Amino acid sequence: MEPRVSIVMTVHNAGKYLREAIGSVLAQTFREFELIVWDDGSTDHSHDIARQLAASDERLHVIDSEHKGRGPALAEACALARGEFLGVVDADDLLEPTALEECVAHLDAHPDAGMVYTDHLIIDADGNPRGLGHRCRIPYSNDRLLLNFMTFHFRLIRKHVYEQAGGFDASYPMAMDYDLCLRLSEMTRIDHLKRPLYRYRRRRDSLSATRRIEQAQCSHRAINAALERRGMAGEYVCDLEIQTRYRLRRTQHG
Repeated sequence: MEPRVSIVMTVHNAGKYLREAIGSVLAQTFREFELIVWDDGSTDHSHDIARQLAASDERLHVIDSEHKGRGPALAEACALARGEFLGVVDADDLLEPTALEECVAHLDAHPDAGMVYTDHLIIDADGNPRGLGHRCRIPYSNDRLLLNFMTFHFRLIRKHVYEQAGGFDASYPMAMDYDLCLRLSEMTRIDHLKRPLYRYRRRRDSLSATRRIEQAQCSHRAINAALERRGMAGEYVCDLEIQTRYRLRRTQHG
């Protein structure tokens, strides 16, 4: 049988967290899914972990690739998805056990919604909870999405709507999720499931932490592209302001 849900996970040297991340997907109460793990040229033991877990669960498919970067890897992995619905889980994050069950039930009950997103909890590098993500408190609207990426995690999208929107665009390597959500907001209804069904791991060595300026620049381009599509570019322009902040923290030897 074809899976109803396809979950995509791209991996590059995430061996420290990968077993737990994959395990959180395989432990879903909703069982009709496939998990596509795309190994983007890892040089640690990520490949071995994924292959070991795939040997005991036929829903897990591992794809080996040379290193391409998250953008191309994510776009190519999603092109393999066979499910009616599509979702993405990062290789260091976690899904709550009922995430798929609740999101699928919502989309089944609301056929005019093309995407549903949930609240998320912040966890630190060791998995300790740090509270509800601040984006969860931002009310959703198509216009507000132009300045606030509140559709952050977790998202389940109808596959045909994802394809109609053009899928992930690798030309926004640090803002692919945001760019996609902006395009989706222009063609379908987006609903917010106010339940924390995703655990987002905040790490000092993550791409969003180490390449923050590049991420802001990609988001800026995505917003301006959305203004063009919406016919608003003649009336509005998006200015980007990057603030510098310094802080001291104790080292491990301090």
